[in-house]
Amino acid sequence: MTRAVTLVRDIGLVSFGKYGQYLVTAVTLPLIARVLGPEGLGLLAIGMSAYFIGSLLVDLGITQFLAAKVPTSDVNQIRGDYLAIRVTVLVTLGAALLAGSTVEVDPHIHMILLGLFAGGFWSISEDWILIGQGRFVASTLYQGVGRLAYLALLLLVLPRYPSASVAMLCMLTSSILTVALTWWDSLHKYGRPARPCRVVPTVRMAAPVFTSRLLVVSYGQGAAAIYSSVLDAASLGLYSAGDRLVRAVQSMLDPIGFALLPRMARSSDDERFWRRAGLAMLVCVGIAVVATAALWVAAPLIVRLVFGSEFVHAVPLLRVEALILPATALSSLVTTAVLPVREDTSGVLIGSIVGTCVAALALYVAFRTHSVWALVYGTVACEFSVALWYLLRTRHLVLQERRTRPSDENVDEIGVPTCKGEKR
Repeated sequence: MTRAVTLVRDIGLVSFGKYGQYLVTAVTLPLIARVLGPEGLGLLAIGMSAYFIGSLLVDLGITQFLAAKVPTSDVNQIRGDYLAIRVTVLVTLGAALLAGSTVEVDPHIHMILLGLFAGGFWSISEDWILIGQGRFVASTLYQGVGRLAYLALLLLVLPRYPSASVAMLCMLTSSILTVALTWWDSLHKYGRPARPCRVVPTVRMAAPVFTSRLLVVSYGQGAAAIYSSVLDAASLGLYSAGDRLVRAVQSMLDPIGFALLPRMARSSDDERFWRRAGLAMLVCVGIAVVATAALWVAAPLIVRLVFGSEFVHAVPLLRVEALILPATALSSLVTTAVLPVREDTSGVLIGSIVGTCVAALALYVAFRTHSVWALVYGTVACEFSVALWYLLRTRHLVLQERRTRPSDENVDEIGVPTCKGEKR
C-alpha cells in the first residue's frame, strides 16, 4: 500500500473515531431538532459546549503531546502519572454534578454540570496510546462501538423522554463502552500503569498547553456555555443548528493533523519537515475553501431538510460561520501535527490568548446587544486572528531553525559540524 493511500486511510479512520459524534449527530439531528425544538436544542448546545470543556479539564489538552512520546518513552510511567491526574479531576467534576443534582439549580447550570462530567468521563480513555502507536484501526473500532451505542440510545430513549438532559445522558452512557475497550487494550499490551511519581512535572508541562486549549475552547466549541449568560436558549438553539453543521464539516478536516502526527514525529529531524508541513497546510486550506463554498450554497436546503421550518432563521447564521473553515483547518493542523512535534507550547498559548482577547470583545458586544450575531461574528474574527498568528509563528520557527542549523560548508564528510576554517 502506498504512503498516500495509507495516509488517506488513516485520516478517514481518525475522522470517524475521534469525531464520529458529528456523523452520529448528522443521522439523529433531525430527530433531536424536531423533538426538542429551538429552545431544547439550545439547552443541548450548552451541555455539548460544557462537554468539550470537561473533556479538556480531564485530559489537560496534552493527548497529542503524550502520543508523540509513545514510541520513545516509558509508556507505563506516563500512563500512571496521567491517570492520577485525570481521575482526580473527574472525581471533582462528579462531586459537582452530584451537588447540583441534590439542589434544584437553573437548567442552564444543570446542563453545564452534566456536560462537564460527560466530557470528562470520555477523556479518561486510553485512546491517546493508540494514536501514538499509529493503531488507527483499533481506535476507530473502539470509538465506533460507543458512537453506535449512542445512536441506538438516542433513537430508543429520546422520543419517550424528550429532554436535553436525556440526550446528554445517552452520550455519557455510550462512552462507557469506548472507555472500557481502550483500557482493556492498554492493559493487555502494557499491563497495569506504573505508580505515579512524576505528577507535578506532568502538570507543569501541561500548564501552558492546558491554558491555551482552555482559552481556545472558550471561544470555539465551548462558546455556547459562555454565552448562555447573555443569550436566551432559543437564540442559542438557532446558532447551534448552524454550528453543528459547520463543526461536522470541520471534523472531516481536523483528522488530517492526527493522522500526520506520528509521521511528523518520526521525521522531526528531517530537513524536509517544514516543506512537508507547508504543503499539508496548503492542502488543508484548499479543501476547506471548497467546503465553505459548498456549505454556503447548500445552506437553505440543508437547514430545511435537517432541522425543519422552525430553524429557517439559522440559514444566515450558518453562512457566516462557515467562513471559519479555512482558518480552523489551518490552526488545527499546526496545533496537532506541527507545534507538538516541535514542543512549542508557548506558541500554542500565545495563539489562544490572541483568540481569547477577540472573544472577550465579542462577549462584551453580546452583553450590550443581546444579539446572537455578536457570537457569530466574534467566532469568525477569533478563528482568523488565531490562524494568522499560527502562520506567523510557523514562519518564525522556520527562520529560527535555519539560523541554528549548520550550513553545508561547516559540516564535514560524515555530518559533524566544524568550526569555521577548521578541516578534518
